[in-house]
Amino acid sequence: MIIYGDVDSGNCYKIKLLLSLLNIKHRWVHIDVLKKDTQTADFLFLNPNGKIPVLLLDDGRVLSESNAILGYLADGTELIATDSYTKAKMYQWMFFEQYSHEPFIAVARFINKYLGLPPERIEEYHNLQPKGHKALSIMNKALVEHDYLVGNQLTIADIALYAYTHVADEGGFDLALYPNIQAWCQRIQKYSGYVGMG
Repeated sequence: MIIYGDVDSGNCYKIKLLLSLLNIKHRWVHIDVLKKDTQTADFLFLNPNGKIPVLLLDDGRVLSESNAILGYLADGTELIATDSYTKAKMYQWMFFEQYSHEPFIAVARFINKYLGLPPERIEEYHNLQPKGHKALSIMNKALVEHDYLVGNQLTIADIALYAYTHVADEGGFDLALYPNIQAWCQRIQKYSGYVGMG
């Protein structure tokens, strides 16, 4: 299988991390968003939405959207809960990641790390901070009673949220304010097969 992506992007890194944890053979093709690699005719043929990551299977089938790819790759493994309610809670966190976490933490990180905090986006950057902190607070509270987001078992919800959370400081979010998140990050980093971003 081939993955098209940029490992410095959290949405792509979460795929790289899962592939490593599950020891799945693949080929990684680097895509540079800033150089508009996602807007070429060849890439748009794979994903008309022009976004990474994209998974190209051996039989030619294509899958996009990072959390959908996580679900496909982890199907049948212990990273997906078998109990229907626990599985639903796992997906609840994955929707939370895309709607209440990533739009604030990842965008703030992009503006700061990738664009160098340009003057025309400083106000936007500051406006992202309260909602990013809200997301981190919700996670920190959830991690009071359990080691992972849906109990004491690592799932793809943790992988999905770990991707941008562990580098949230690059978007101006001080993780020292969230000790449960820090401990959770350390637990994930101790897994055999763990691979860092970049």
